[in-house]
Amino acid sequence: MPSLKALAPVLFVFLWSTGFIGAKFGLPYADPLTFLLARYILVLGLMTTFALVTRAKWPRDPRQVLHIGVTGIFVHAFYLGGVFMSIKHGLPAGIAALVVGMQPLLTACGAGWMLGERVSVKQWLGLGLGFVGVTLVVANKLGGVPLLAMMIPAIVALLAITFGTLYQKRFCPHFDLRSGAVIQFLPAAVLTMIAASATETMSIDWTPHFVFALLWLVLVLSFGAISLLNVLIRSGSAVNVARLFYLTPPSTAIIAWAVFDETLSGLALAGMVLAVGGVYMARDNSK
Repeated sequence: MPSLKALAPVLFVFLWSTGFIGAKFGLPYADPLTFLLARYILVLGLMTTFALVTRAKWPRDPRQVLHIGVTGIFVHAFYLGGVFMSIKHGLPAGIAALVVGMQPLLTACGAGWMLGERVSVKQWLGLGLGFVGVTLVVANKLGGVPLLAMMIPAIVALLAITFGTLYQKRFCPHFDLRSGAVIQFLPAAVLTMIAASATETMSIDWTPHFVFALLWLVLVLSFGAISLLNVLIRSGSAVNVARLFYLTPPSTAIIAWAVFDETLSGLALAGMVLAVGGVYMARDNSK
């Protein structure tokens, strides 16, 4: 339905933004990769059951299975692993969001090379304006932090989500979201388990806060936001989808203000306006 299609980007931005809130709730009680592994295992159990009960279609071409699995490794294992590790090791969520917020510009550079998409001058201007807005939103969080070591996982996350979305758009834009989620999360879980067993104690303090964060990330992020991302990648250009990530830091700031009573400066509010304006300018009018 047209109305639901119009709401999908707004709902995706809101749900995706809550991932930082879920990380803040849960990371004090588990190491980052262990936290993600618990999330992936729960998602796999629920989604496999759902796919079987609803008789989802499974891809028959082994190459299609491979392509879907590769997107899962980059979009889940590397992207989420990088974000969670950077926050766990002290990088403020605002700076992590800023680093990942460079994705639309990086995607615009790669869209022509991998997909043959043309990025107009107006879109470039919109992407640049959006980045300036994102920078203003988190400007008050940039000082006094030893960034280099903590930023490396966030940079890995940025490269992973950029490449993963471009790869999916080129090689496997259309697949059943139910079976596709299983295929995406399975290799992500295997890689995360190997990395967690080699680098972490894999212990979890099962507090109510952790259980809430885990269930939120499983049901809202892994089912809701990831499904919406797959729908948006299927129906829009890579640049058109990537520009939505500019709205994540402003949306996260608003949610943090409501949930954690974090302050919003006038500069941050001005940055939100610029980010929204940049996203509007960067839209693909042909879609």
